[in-house]
Amino acid sequence: MKRITLLCFVFFTMALPAMASELNLSVAASLKEVINELSVRYTAKHPATVFIKNFGPSGTLAGQIENGAPTDLFIAANNQWMEYLKEKNLVDGANVKMFAWNSLVFAGTTTKKVASMNDLLKLDKIAIGSPKSVPAGEYAMAAMTKAGIAEKLSGKLVMAKDVRECLMYAELGEVDGGFVYRTDAMLAQKAKLLFVVSQKLYPRVTYPMALTLKAAHNEEAKAFYLFLQGAEAKSVLLKYGFVLK
Repeated sequence: MKRITLLCFVFFTMALPAMASELNLSVAASLKEVINELSVRYTAKHPATVFIKNFGPSGTLAGQIENGAPTDLFIAANNQWMEYLKEKNLVDGANVKMFAWNSLVFAGTTTKKVASMNDLLKLDKIAIGSPKSVPAGEYAMAAMTKAGIAEKLSGKLVMAKDVRECLMYAELGEVDGGFVYRTDAMLAQKAKLLFVVSQKLYPRVTYPMALTLKAAHNEEAKAFYLFLQGAEAKSVLLKYGFVLK
């Protein structure tokens, strides 16, 4: 009996290096499909790696990381929240890389002709991500302000918790349309891309990524971080409509 117990202990001890290694990812909601596919591809080559994924608005994710949420890799939908965590010394500033770029569009199910920012004045309800935590909403507010229509639309805005909820409102017809990323509009089943917001009206949509300071010396986290910079990751980004430069 003692011999069997000893053999079981030896077997368990030998198996320890093969036990799953968890990687905690905090990623902007608009990258959900990309990261889900890339994590599957990665685990096909590294079966011992298990991903714990947290998708949401960049500001909310940054706040969670600041409050101690376990995170190895952070990918934001703007530079602001990455800079915020750099200032808090919570991400490794030396390894911040640009993962991808995107563009802002307006999508919806309205039958009214909407082909420009000024046409939004015809609508009754417009969805945007909450500008305080959702970069897509911040970009949208910047565009409306620069177009000179922000005050006129203020009573028509419906706030969403993230860009995907914004798209959902547009898909369900709960609003006439909403500001989303081009890549989100490509996934829509009912809402149509009505117009692309001029890049002159808002800062370019960027997706910076970085390891957290706690994960900077985690070899598995570093390996996945390098994988996200490789050719396979770039092909998946292109597949979902993201821009690489």
